[in-house]
Amino acid sequence: MLSSICSHSLSQRPILAPSITKFRVLRPGSLSLSRSSRIVESNFKLSKSKWKISCFRRESFPSENSQSEFIEHFLPEEVIKQEIDKSSIDKRDWKSILQQAAGTALKAIGSRWTVPWTAETILQVMLLWVAAFWFIGSWMIPFAAHMAGFSKGSLTFRGQALFSLVTDVTEGLAGIAILHRCLSQFRPLPSDWFRFSLRGNWQLDVVLGCLMFPLVNRLSQFNLHLLPLMPPTPMARSSVEQSILARDPVAMALYATVVSVCAPVWEEIVFRGFLLPSLTRYMPVWCAILVSSVAFALAHFNVQTILPLIFLGAVMGVVFARSRNLLPSMLLHSLWNGFVFLDLMR
Repeated sequence: MLSSICSHSLSQRPILAPSITKFRVLRPGSLSLSRSSRIVESNFKLSKSKWKISCFRRESFPSENSQSEFIEHFLPEEVIKQEIDKSSIDKRDWKSILQQAAGTALKAIGSRWTVPWTAETILQVMLLWVAAFWFIGSWMIPFAAHMAGFSKGSLTFRGQALFSLVTDVTEGLAGIAILHRCLSQFRPLPSDWFRFSLRGNWQLDVVLGCLMFPLVNRLSQFNLHLLPLMPPTPMARSSVEQSILARDPVAMALYATVVSVCAPVWEEIVFRGFLLPSLTRYMPVWCAILVSSVAFALAHFNVQTILPLIFLGAVMGVVFARSRNLLPSMLLHSLWNGFVFLDLMR
């Protein structure tokens, strides 16, 4: 069958026979004949190559097709190499983009503070504050009320609200006194320590922080589902909830002052004003924000609220680190407590 195909292809090429005949007739001698013999010889080689291709391909191809076939044979490998190079470049681009984004975010948070004290002072302040918080709330104020002839259980809604306000104010003043005493040897402090100012472009940060409140609420629900209240029987209502149910306006105003004014002021001074900047002596700013947020959540002594408080503390920490101003974080803290208080009133 192959010989028939070759003979068929040869029969379709009548122009080749004269070329072979012409090549056999020519004699060497003149210049023109030698030139024509060279041309005929090249034609004969070309025709011979065409015959071979025709025998195996069943059709004739010009010489350009062999070159294109060679290019097509090597084209996929080149394309694969280009794709590999392109994918590696894309990976490097994504990596560089992520690094730039992380660098921009860290730069937006702010740089470290100049901390003149060591870890010993940090630990001293925090331990003294925890001891004062426990001693005042559990012993000093109840003992003072008992000496005055009052018992917390027998107080009215307004009396309980006033008791809570006095306790919170005393704890806040004790915390500020501890800071004043422990940091007195390091005065004067740098200008970005314990700064309160209405100046600056922090208003947008507070608005963005308020947009995080629904997420904090979701985390609170998740935390309650993860760690349900124990015991499962209905628990006794707090004095705040009892005052809200009674709709006593004076008691509600006193509790609103406690949760929206007093607590945000002294908590922000201790956790954002002192602890967060102090930790930047030993760790990056973002890590100090996280550690101070965990300490802020643990200070509330309630495992049912630890996750939302960690996230809320991180948001307030970012706002404070960006502005180097305690007023924005206090305002954000006050708005959150007010949001929770209004939610209890529904």
